[in-house]
Amino acid sequence: MNQSPTIPAEIESVPSTSSRLRLLSGSLILLSGSGLVGAANFVYNVTIARMLGPTGFAHATAVYTLLMLMSAVTLSFQIVCTKLVANHESPEEKAAVYVGLHRRAWRLGVVVGSLLILSRNLITAYLNLPEPLLIVLLAIGTAFYIPLGARRGCMQGMYSFGRLAINLILEGLVRLGGAYVLIRMGMGVDGAVLASVAAIILAYVWAIPGPGLNLVPRLRVHASFREGLQAIVFFVGQVIINNFDIVLVKHFFPSQEAGLYAAVALVGRFVNMCAWSVVNSMFPVAAGRPREEREGKVVLLTSLGMVFLILGVVVFVLKMIPSFLWRMVFGAQFDLTAYGSISALLILYALTTGVYSLSAVIIAYEMSRKIANTGWIQLVFSGVLVAAIYLLHETLHQVILVQLVLMFLLFVVVLFPVLRSSISSGSARKLLGEYAPISKLEPLKEAEVIAEFLRNEFHHPEFEEYRDRLGHLVNEPDLNNRQQNALRRALLFIRRGAMWRELPEDTQWFEVSLSARDLARIRVFPRAQWRRIAQDSFYLMDVVERVRTESRNRADNEFFNKLHRLSLLVGEKEVNPSVLLIGVDEYGPLTILDGNHRVTAATLISGATAVTQFRFICGFSPHMTQCCWYQTNVITLWRYARNLVRYLPYDPESDVGRFLQSRP
Repeated sequence: MNQSPTIPAEIESVPSTSSRLRLLSGSLILLSGSGLVGAANFVYNVTIARMLGPTGFAHATAVYTLLMLMSAVTLSFQIVCTKLVANHESPEEKAAVYVGLHRRAWRLGVVVGSLLILSRNLITAYLNLPEPLLIVLLAIGTAFYIPLGARRGCMQGMYSFGRLAINLILEGLVRLGGAYVLIRMGMGVDGAVLASVAAIILAYVWAIPGPGLNLVPRLRVHASFREGLQAIVFFVGQVIINNFDIVLVKHFFPSQEAGLYAAVALVGRFVNMCAWSVVNSMFPVAAGRPREEREGKVVLLTSLGMVFLILGVVVFVLKMIPSFLWRMVFGAQFDLTAYGSISALLILYALTTGVYSLSAVIIAYEMSRKIANTGWIQLVFSGVLVAAIYLLHETLHQVILVQLVLMFLLFVVVLFPVLRSSISSGSARKLLGEYAPISKLEPLKEAEVIAEFLRNEFHHPEFEEYRDRLGHLVNEPDLNNRQQNALRRALLFIRRGAMWRELPEDTQWFEVSLSARDLARIRVFPRAQWRRIAQDSFYLMDVVERVRTESRNRADNEFFNKLHRLSLLVGEKEVNPSVLLIGVDEYGPLTILDGNHRVTAATLISGATAVTQFRFICGFSPHMTQCCWYQTNVITLWRYARNLVRYLPYDPESDVGRFLQSRP
């Protein structure tokens, strides 16, 4: 039986502070740690540069860069583990997430390490390395490096930023000390690479989530395929953008120039490391509150501001660096005077990395809250970057300039959806008005909402053949039974699949409390018969007034008669009390998804009756304006038509039939 470890008590609880404070405190902790790590890495690179010279430094940097390319897998496990650990409430679930991902990481680490060993001669020839042993050492380090991501993700998801910072510092210090000792012992480039491998192994051993790791029986939490795919796509693009330029320069340029470029690239690694300190603290904070859009935007803006500040400080310091200081630190062999101003070349590279880091913050923020498409955009740009460097690499300056232009374009592209979403939400509030916030009573799982929706729909003729056999699953649902939940979803989709699919994926459901004044913000569902009644306004109170007026003159109209009969049933509390609403947030208008007739009939009696007779369930999403039921326009109707065609082959009754056949 698969079992999972128990997260120790000292990291179970999360301080009850604001998201901004948690982000700032976490960022400061990780920035402090990253500062020490950056210092250690800088001293490490200066040390091996002076001890090995440009050629040896180029060899060591090329191998280390390959390890950074492998970090696409490591960081994928880390970010998925972070998100899932932050999203789950109980320590048992958090532990189950960790142990499952850790096992997968080890399996993949062994596979990737084996592939590196098998291809060691090919890689050695391509990068002009002195011996295949360097790739063998890299393979060993990779086998430990990938599962290290799962362990760090667990710490990050539990907001253990202090332990995560210590782990990063440990890796940096061991790499520095080990490289110095081993190179002095005469091991040369082999010693530098071996020190990096030893640092990874020790960091992995230290990164156990806690002492006394116990196993928890009968508990398993799976990471979704889409979460894993999103992470790997993002980090493949990231490591290509951050590291592949060094690989290509090593291939195209002489070892002397490649070593100079690797030294210049250190400033980019420092900027990236500081920026990722912000991302590492932002990600679990945003993931832990994935649906609170207003607070999320504060987190995003704070993170972008911190990266801007980091970049500004780095550029200012680089402008103050005199040429002689560079030669004094790295040695006379690393003379850059042939490439113009020292500070100009360094600043150009820092700006390139800084602009990309801003894009990375936006992409990571989107990933923390939903399955985002921006990772695919970044992957496309990474491919374009590789192709551009292949075409344009006459000088080191040209290589950096090509990257800067592409990274600026990437930033504009990934920023556009965020701005569009903010403008769309802001425009909706401006046009439709803002209201006092409604009270959220408790969050609800989607399975419970579907069960309530299906209960309201089950009297329709489409379900006649299922009532005898499945009525008890609808009227007395077991929400802890996954098979029943899947069946109820399939049943609902027989009649309401096209409706439900239009709701944004990040919709979060709450039971809410409404007052009589909140009826002014409610709109009826924009369906055919309601369109005839609503005329120019779907707001409930306007519709009720029209019903009162027209029903006097059209006493024989079946629609008005139905509302009259429902009013009697509502007064006698003989109707289903659950009503489904949708909205952008608790401040804006709400649209009735299910319960138009009942709520209208109750409001015809009185506003007090309408808000006291029903249990209101509301789905909130910052992207609800993309749903045609909430906001009808050409764009949302086109989305609806596209989804109709997309899901045309799907037959929910076949799913129901398979379930019935599997039952005794």
